[in-house]
Amino acid sequence: FPGLADVSISEDIPVEGEITVPVGSRSPDEDYSTLDEPVKDTIMRDLKAVGKKFIHVMYPKKSSTLLRDWDLWGPLVLCVSLALMLQGGSADSKDDGGPQFAEVFVIIWFGAVVITLNSKLLGGTISFFQSLCVLGYCILPLTVAMLVCRLVLLAGSGTVSFIIRLIIVVAMFGWSTLASTAFLADSQPPNRKALVVYPIFLFYFVISWMILTFTPQ
Repeated sequence: FPGLADVSISEDIPVEGEITVPVGSRSPDEDYSTLDEPVKDTIMRDLKAVGKKFIHVMYPKKSSTLLRDWDLWGPLVLCVSLALMLQGGSADSKDDGGPQFAEVFVIIWFGAVVITLNSKLLGGTISFFQSLCVLGYCILPLTVAMLVCRLVLLAGSGTVSFIIRLIIVVAMFGWSTLASTAFLADSQPPNRKALVVYPIFLFYFVISWMILTFTPQ
């Protein structure tokens, strides 16, 4: 601009203010890094995170905890545990139960992927892996039902045993369905929630049927 070169500042006018950046302005979380922490601390932190998600599933309510910090460690452990308990090959059997284990494993993960894709196509606002995380963690009640049913079958396989297993499986089936819908309800369009809940209902129903009809060889 013309004329600015002739403007001068008198030396008698003090310059006030600070141009330095305060050292303590950054929060501790910005400087925190997990690269230098011991492996034990990392493992314990991850285990605590998985445990908290298990607690949220056992006491389901509308929350974004499973969606905010998603992981697939818990669903993997539950899937493997359920598949191991559902394989029917005994120790002295010629069949090692490998195909049956793979069948259960594929059904669970393939079903979760199909439900996730259906949710995304219907306008869901959560990511692919967030949906897998919720569906996988909500298998926990059915895994508990499978464990209890195995214990009941040790006492016998009569009518009373079947009724007890039926009550347990139905209760845990409802628990898994309600838990998953509670976490995923707010991420779906209001007019399409029924189209999202139905595949979830069918997914847990198939797993529940496999648990109820399981008979050890």
